[in-house]
Formats: sequence, structure tokens, C-alpha cells
Amino acid sequence: MRLQLIGGGRMGEALLGGLLQGGWADLDEIAVVEQSEARRAELERQFVGLLVTSEPLQEVDAVLAVKPNDATMAARELQAAGVSRVLSIVAGVTTAALEAEMVSGVKVIRAMPNTPALVGAGAAAIAAGRYATSHDLAWASEVLQAVGTVEVCDESLLDAVTGLSGSGPAYVFWLAEALIAAGQQVGLTVEMADALTRQTLLGAARLLTESSQSPAQLRAAVTSPQGTTAKGIETLEAYNVAAAVVAAVRAATERSRELGTA
Repeated sequence: MRLQLIGGGRMGEALLGGLLQGGWADLDEIAVVEQSEARRAELERQFVGLLVTSEPLQEVDAVLAVKPNDATMAARELQAAGVSRVLSIVAGVTTAALEAEMVSGVKVIRAMPNTPALVGAGAAAIAAGRYATSHDLAWASEVLQAVGTVEVCDESLLDAVTGLSGSGPAYVFWLAEALIAAGQQVGLTVEMADALTRQTLLGAARLLTESSQSPAQLRAAVTSPQGTTAKGIETLEAYNVAAAVVAAVRAATERSRELGTA
């Protein structure tokens, strides 16, 4: 057994699927520890042959994917099971808080993933706890790369990561809502506005990731002087939308800090 996922919720399930699909491990090398009997049965039906249990396995590396309020108890259970390495994707819970519930020397790596991990397109940042080594960071990166990309940073930056990429998908969804509503106001049906918005965001994202040009260069390439796009950008600038985005990221970052000290 190579890994146990502590928590079989949406993120745990996404990670499990990514690890299996990417060939990181076989089905009999991963276990899921889930307290809900109904959820255990659901996972067993979906992943036939998967070991799904209610108690942590002894001395098996773990990914902690429970709710923040359950993290302390889960850490104690991992301590009792003799687990020596833990990758935590629990929001707002520091490595120090988890280490305090375990024996000295347990290697804890904290990560901030985001919800596009559910479709294999996540963006995560990881940070080492007191005892984690570069080898442990490489292990954590390998696990999370099954569902997206990974950056390594100091733990003090994870609140900023939360404000940007952790909350970022919601900002994009909010923009999509606004574009759909705007499309309707200029005469499109809701169905057409929705379809065009989804494909526009998808196409722009692909162009952004597959092009060697910067976002500013890509924007300039589609903004003809005195053209329609120029007029739209001019309006966004008049409403100071860029400043609003900065304020949103700052506010989310500060809220993450507050939750981490609560």
C-alpha cells in the first residue's frame, strides 16, 4: 500500500482518480479512509476493488483531505497509526497545528489546491513543515501533479496562494455569469450567451497556456486601435476593474490569514 487518502470527498475522489489514471499507483496500492458509511459504499461501487475503510492504515503515507474542523482529530488518528508522512490539503490548517498533534519528526507538507483539480486541471502550491525534506516535497508534488500543476513556496505565502488561485476559479465563474448576463442584455438568448461565454473562456485559457506570449501581448494582439475590443477594454479601465481584482485577491488573502489564526 503506497498511499491512503483520509477523506473521500470530492477532492479526495478527484485525487484518487488522477493517481489511478496517470499510473502513479494501481488500485490495490491506494486506500481511502472515510467516516461516512454511505460515502464508503459509493466509492466501493465506483472503484471496484478499492480498499475503503473507516480507520487509518498503519504506517502508510497519507493525504489529509478532511474538513478543517476534523483535521485535529484526523491528525491524532494518523499519529496513533504510526504514519510518518502527511500531505495536508486542508484549508487554513498550518503545518505547526498538525505537527502539534503528532510525535516529533512526522513530516508534514501543506498544500493549497483548487477545484479545477476535479477535472485534472488544478493549480496547487505546497510548503514544507518543520521536518519535511526536499525529498518529501518532491513526493507531494508528484502526488498533486496527478490532478494539475504544482508550485513550491514558503508556508507564509499560502494565504496569498489562497487569495489568487485557491479562490481564483470563483472569480472566473463570476466573470462568466457577468458575460452571460451582458450577452442577454445586448440581445442574445441565454442559451447562446452561455455557450459563447463557456467556449470563449476555454479558448482564451488554452491560448494563454499554450502561447509563449504574455497576457499583455495576447491582449494587444486582439485589440485593434479604435476597434470594438479597444472600446471594451477602455470601458473596463474606466470602471477600474483591474483595481477591483487586486482588492478581491487582497481580501481573500486576508480572510485566509484570519481563518488560519481562528
